[in-house]
Amino acid sequence: MKHLLSHPMRALSFVSALLCLLVSGAGAIAAENLATAIVEEVSVPRVFRLDGVVEAVNQSTISAQTSGQVEAIYYDVDDVVEAGALLVKLKDTEQQATLKKAEADLRAATAVLADARSNYKRIKDLFAKKLVARSDLDNAQASLDTAKAKLDAARAAREQAREQLNYTRVTAPYKGIVTERHVQVGEVAHPGKPLMSGISLEQLRVTVDVPQSLIIAIRNKGKARVQLPDGRWIDVTDMTIFPFADPASNTFKLRLMLPRKVEHLFPGMLVKTAFETGIAPALTVPASAVAYRSEVTGVYVLDEDEEHIRFRYVRLGEALGEEIVTVLSGLQAGDRVFLDPIKAGVALKHQRRAEREQGGHE
Repeated sequence: MKHLLSHPMRALSFVSALLCLLVSGAGAIAAENLATAIVEEVSVPRVFRLDGVVEAVNQSTISAQTSGQVEAIYYDVDDVVEAGALLVKLKDTEQQATLKKAEADLRAATAVLADARSNYKRIKDLFAKKLVARSDLDNAQASLDTAKAKLDAARAAREQAREQLNYTRVTAPYKGIVTERHVQVGEVAHPGKPLMSGISLEQLRVTVDVPQSLIIAIRNKGKARVQLPDGRWIDVTDMTIFPFADPASNTFKLRLMLPRKVEHLFPGMLVKTAFETGIAPALTVPASAVAYRSEVTGVYVLDEDEEHIRFRYVRLGEALGEEIVTVLSGLQAGDRVFLDPIKAGVALKHQRRAEREQGGHE
């Protein structure tokens, strides 16, 4: 030692070498004490994302089916109505009179038929005793047939009058929400005039325009997902593909049927949809290895010399479950990443401090 201290240059070189060993050893010890995982390449579904529009399966405009003055309107825009609820009532004076006349005609036709049957029976008995001619029996039969036909016509007229009377009470075909009211109290409605529009939120679907280059793969796979407003994805298997393309945009229209009573979705909203179109290679890392630093995303990687820690910026892809995520850029297969970003970050600080101290001594 005395020999070494007597030569200052040799002493400095010895200290530098010792510091270098200490820094290298500190990095190696830090790396050895932290759990790591290997970046792997796996095959994952190739997914294509598109924007879709939410639609109500049941959306319609109710129109008048008979003539009459609007007497009462029981619901307005944004009101929730139950199936069968009375929406609009038309004045039914004319329909009531028509029904009464039809019922009177039916009673008259019933009486005529009874008389025709009695007369036919009487003529038939007389003909059997050869007291009347064959023509009398034929006339009685014709009168009976005519009476039956008039009774059928009277019954049909009564049913028609009842139907016209029912048309004065306009009811909701399904449970839904009123979106537009087209008439006011006092207006005269005629057959075909719109009265009220509404939609049902019980059953929704998503409409998507898909490029023709993807339609074959989507048709073959038959798998799709829709992202809800809260970020969750739901699987859709009920898919309708229109059998023709739009010549203006070269796209096919798809309808994705959603489960019943999906919350926080309303007609007209834009949502994300994802379609599986094949298989593609992808790099994966444990989700616990990803560090989020403000707007920066990265992982702590062990260098090839397995002695130094580096922070690597990455761009993430789809999550494969809750524990694995795919990486689009920043890593390559075989890289070793640290599973605990916090401990790896602390170790990296110690490593950098030791490197600065080494540089200062040099």
